Amino acid sequence: MNAMPDYAIEVEGLTKVYKSAQGEKLALDNVSLKIPRGSFFALLGPNGAGKSTFINILAGLVTKSGGTAKIWGHDIVDEMRLARCAIGIVPQELNLDAFFSPRQAMELQAGLYGVPKAERRTDEILDAIGLLDKADSYARSLSGGMRRRLLVGKAMVHNPPVLVLDEPTAGVDIELRQQLWAYVKELNKAGVTIVLTTHYLEEAEELCDEIAIINQGKVIAHEGKNTLLRRIDHKALILTVKGTIGAIPDALKPWGAEQKGESQIALHYRPSENSMADILRAIQASGLEINDLSTDEGDLEDIFLMLTRANNKSLAEGAAGRAA
Repeated sequence: MNAMPDYAIEVEGLTKVYKSAQGEKLALDNVSLKIPRGSFFALLGPNGAGKSTFINILAGLVTKSGGTAKIWGHDIVDEMRLARCAIGIVPQELNLDAFFSPRQAMELQAGLYGVPKAERRTDEILDAIGLLDKADSYARSLSGGMRRRLLVGKAMVHNPPVLVLDEPTAGVDIELRQQLWAYVKELNKAGVTIVLTTHYLEEAEELCDEIAIINQGKVIAHEGKNTLLRRIDHKALILTVKGTIGAIPDALKPWGAEQKGESQIALHYRPSENSMADILRAIQASGLEINDLSTDEGDLEDIFLMLTRANNKSLAEGAAGRAA
């Protein structure tokens, strides 16, 4: 029996150039990524960054211009069948046949992957994604959220070790979104590697353990989530005081104190440079009676914007320098 690979997906120097009458567009620029087996991985980026091109190359829908890509240790060109059997992809588009029921759609998909009838898990998967009671309804009668869950089910019919979710919760209401994530988290606990693209950055922050950010075809960050979040070296400490604040106490001014309403003060500091003990001593010296303390920390959205803006600025400066 072959040993399981260390990486569920491994790409090296992956490049894609689209050619048209208007010229060439570089969609992926020498992308190298290693996605660990069993991880919950987020691939983030603005619209047009290259995320969909990356996924479509893995799915076999787009031909790469250069580089290599492996899925579960299988090269997507030299071992195409094995590579495609190792991955399930949930696309952004709701590409369902309106006249098929969920059960029929699942059975057809299983047949296309050569899953023997005795080994099919149609009802098990439909139950897991909350569609067993709709198993024999036409797909056109399903809500948008139900159709999206059915796409997840179709991607799982051949029991792939890698599942790619491309904007899976777009247009899905909160309750159905929670059901979908509960199922996906269980898959991940069972060993399935999850690769997620989403514009809901709070989802990526909550769910994923490793994150890559792609911008204008290049990977500009690839780190563990906690390491990435530590890049923002800024916090705010919010003080809620008893009564009304007349003026900012001198003891708090070194911390960039600013008043927030009648009874709140925000203190700003860098965790890498400032000690919380020093801040607490300053608060005590201020003479204010504190009712509550809370912190406002940077999140993944802050990191995303910081990195993409810096990258865009660098690219623009480079282009201006070449033009000069």
